[in-house]
Amino acid sequence: MRMSTKAQYAVCALVRLNLSSHGEPVSIKEISSRENISLTYLEQLFVKLRRGDIVKSVRGPGGGYVLARPAADIRVDQIIDTVEETLVPVSCMNSDGSCSCTTECATQSVWQGLGEQIRNFLASKTLEDLTIEGRRKCGG
Repeated sequence: MRMSTKAQYAVCALVRLNLSSHGEPVSIKEISSRENISLTYLEQLFVKLRRGDIVKSVRGPGGGYVLARPAADIRVDQIIDTVEETLVPVSCMNSDGSCSCTTECATQSVWQGLGEQIRNFLASKTLEDLTIEGRRKCGG
């Protein structure tokens, strides 16, 4: 299974936001520059992240984005769900984990189990966990 760039960039951008904010808004331009992600692409992602109540926008001079709630309360699966349509391991699965095949599928239980493992793993990680790791590896 391969995550889309939407999921990858959203998680990276939010880690950067949390690393850089120090309680102050951070501009998308700064995140774009630090993470080497297209500004236009980030703008589209941040619209979804704002609608998903992951970030809040701050207008005016010195404006930008801040987290809508503490990083420890934002799980990685929530970030991915906010920017992705679905989080399933194979194309024939519906977003609720059921099989969309018209015939009996002998491998359905394998894909459902894998999907549950992936979701549980991503739900066990918070933005704060990733930020701590980022500080450790990159020095902030």
